[in-house]
Amino acid sequence: MNLHQIYSSEIPEFIQEIANTPAMLRLDDIGMNCGCEYTSFPVFSRLQKYSRYEHSIGVALIVWHFTHDKQQSIAGLLHDISSPAFAHAIDFMHGDYLTQESTEDGTLTIIEESKEIQECLKKYGIKTSDVSDYHLYPIADNDTPRLSADRLEYTLGNIVNYKLASLDKAKELYNNLIVGINEEKQAEIIFTDKYKALEFAKLSLQCSRIYVSDEDRYSMQRIAELLKECIKRKVISEDDLYIGESIVIKKLMDDRLSAEKWNKFRNLHAIVHTADNPDSRIIYAKKRHINPFIKGYGRVSYIFPEYGNALHEYLSESQEYAICGVSC
Repeated sequence: MNLHQIYSSEIPEFIQEIANTPAMLRLDDIGMNCGCEYTSFPVFSRLQKYSRYEHSIGVALIVWHFTHDKQQSIAGLLHDISSPAFAHAIDFMHGDYLTQESTEDGTLTIIEESKEIQECLKKYGIKTSDVSDYHLYPIADNDTPRLSADRLEYTLGNIVNYKLASLDKAKELYNNLIVGINEEKQAEIIFTDKYKALEFAKLSLQCSRIYVSDEDRYSMQRIAELLKECIKRKVISEDDLYIGESIVIKKLMDDRLSAEKWNKFRNLHAIVHTADNPDSRIIYAKKRHINPFIKGYGRVSYIFPEYGNALHEYLSESQEYAICGVSC
């Protein structure tokens, strides 16, 4: 799956050069759905490959499209460079399931220690400090519920991958976006047509519900528990997580006990709501959401109360109940 053609007619040379470094290429073995795509839950089992590598290039292209600024684009490209295998499932392993930011901790170190990335930065006269924190650039990243390149890319990518809308629809929505000034006098990616903004907002809310669905939360918690146990038993090391998912899975399959648990995880296909099963969990997760800004109007939720009500309902929904996965 590739939306890069939507974001930009070409990939600039400086993005290609950094994207082709070993530290970046590693991300091609890190999925965007945090291990859920290995299960048999219907919402995840039919997904196309969608990697952190593809996402990162997409973010860089979006930033470049809207800013034509090398520093901001490279910061967008490198923002996920420290992602471990199964990405935010590792936040669950570290107990950071509500903010899901622990996986960003190694970004600066990886950039500093990559000889190839350092050579590219030197070529373009850019300092590591200019690109090691994409939070510095509001077009690349900003606070929820604003729209940034990062939030836009994974939303459009998942809209298409979850088959909520077509590639043509994603292109139509993307082409309606500009950089404008929001209600707080800050630069933000905003919509020019209020109905397209509403359409995007509704689709993004469908994605948000999937991100915190019972299937998603249960999958991430179970894989986090499996990996933590395997690290403790020395089946894998924490360093293995920073190689890629394929090496971790191979090591799990080489151990009888972990292979059995991995296969059970792979066969998860349904959720039941019960506190009686020993595998039941009450699991909390970060509620991602977007409330886009419309030029000349304001936030979608203010212009369209029905979306505001739907967003409020989603944010108010409790996760305080036990769930258990069923394997084939």
